[in-house]
Amino acid sequence: MVIIGAKGFAKEVLEICIQNKIPNIAFYDDVNKNSPTLLFDKFPILKNSEQILSYFKKYDFDFTLGIGNPFLRKNLYSKIKKLGGNFTSVISSKTQIGSFDIKIGTGCIIFPGVMISNSVKIGTGTMIYYNSIITHDCQIGDFVEISPNATLLGRCTIKKFSHIGANVTILPDTKIGSNVTIGAGAVVTKDVPDNCIVAGIPAKIIKEVKPLDT
Repeated sequence: MVIIGAKGFAKEVLEICIQNKIPNIAFYDDVNKNSPTLLFDKFPILKNSEQILSYFKKYDFDFTLGIGNPFLRKNLYSKIKKLGGNFTSVISSKTQIGSFDIKIGTGCIIFPGVMISNSVKIGTGTMIYYNSIITHDCQIGDFVEISPNATLLGRCTIKKFSHIGANVTILPDTKIGSNVTIGAGAVVTKDVPDNCIVAGIPAKIIKEVKPLDT
């Protein structure tokens, strides 16, 4: 397994991999040229396409994303996928997932303490941080980032590339557009359109942002 990135978030993904007993872990960082060759004096840090291809061929082609920011995650996914990488989910064994009608896309990262109810659909490359709660019939798009202790109540929809801040509560039947950032602690009581930042209790639009070039 190669974790793309070798900084803070990648270290947290590493811990799930260790707890899940995933073998042959390495990191990939072609940005920080002065980074060491080993992380924690143990795990190789691969620094270019040739090194990651060599590692893939020696072990397996599995990779996951150890970097935040939904759009950046999508770009890195595309880059490593073109090298032949197999986008792989990393789901903590300490996650509680419902038994019925659950669909989790490839390449998701789900941290310890997360609770996911029945009839939930989660898209490709989405990350769900510690202790978040996703209740029945929620639908989450591709490359969404859900921060710690967020609560999504029944039948919520979150579209691609959106970022849900820590301790956010989204009330039932609420639809969140794509490329939306919801500030920490917000309570979302009504639908949110694409391409904006919202915050507060109740959450209100505080800024419109440029649409992503996807």
